[in-house]
Amino acid sequence: MNKAKRHEIFSRWQAANPAPTTELNFDDPFQLLIAVMLSAQATDKSVNIATARFFPTHGTPQGILALGLDGLTERIKTIGLFKTKARNVIETCRILIEQHHGQVPETREALEALPGVGRKTANVVLNTAFGHPTIAVDTHIFRVANRTGIAPGKTVLEVEKRLERVIPKEFLVDSHHWILLHGRYICVARKPKCPQCGIADLCEYKQKTNPY
Repeated sequence: MNKAKRHEIFSRWQAANPAPTTELNFDDPFQLLIAVMLSAQATDKSVNIATARFFPTHGTPQGILALGLDGLTERIKTIGLFKTKARNVIETCRILIEQHHGQVPETREALEALPGVGRKTANVVLNTAFGHPTIAVDTHIFRVANRTGIAPGKTVLEVEKRLERVIPKEFLVDSHHWILLHGRYICVARKPKCPQCGIADLCEYKQKTNPY
């Protein structure tokens, strides 16, 4: 895909959605971090239901530690891998208080040192909480990058690096959300909604679906 096509794709996404953001509910960087940690193998909707049970009253590192492991586990048991996630969240809260004055660090190294936080989670927090031009490549972004031809790659890291290299600079900070939302609602895995797609004429996917 050439530079002009990519620029037009992101121009259209920007025009349609000038201020994209995550569909996770949060009030500050700490709550975003916890929500993203809980979102692995879970839908944003299910995470929002779970966090609504404790964010309003215990939405700080100190608050979650006051809940304790059993209290947190009880509130997040409706999402997948809840026992492991509860342990990681409790330990993360301890580390944030002991090493970071209760604040979420703004570096990849410090974020990835937290239990249960990998590169993808760190990228989401850096981008959404702090405005860094990072891209967290999940299954939706990996699919869209490859299918459309925007930034094909064989691995998640390869796609991430290529996206950061080829996306026009003026679109980079918001690009994560545009691509993810496009993959979640339009360029879906099994039967992409090509007739409803605003970039179908620019997309290089050869097996586009028709409206019939």
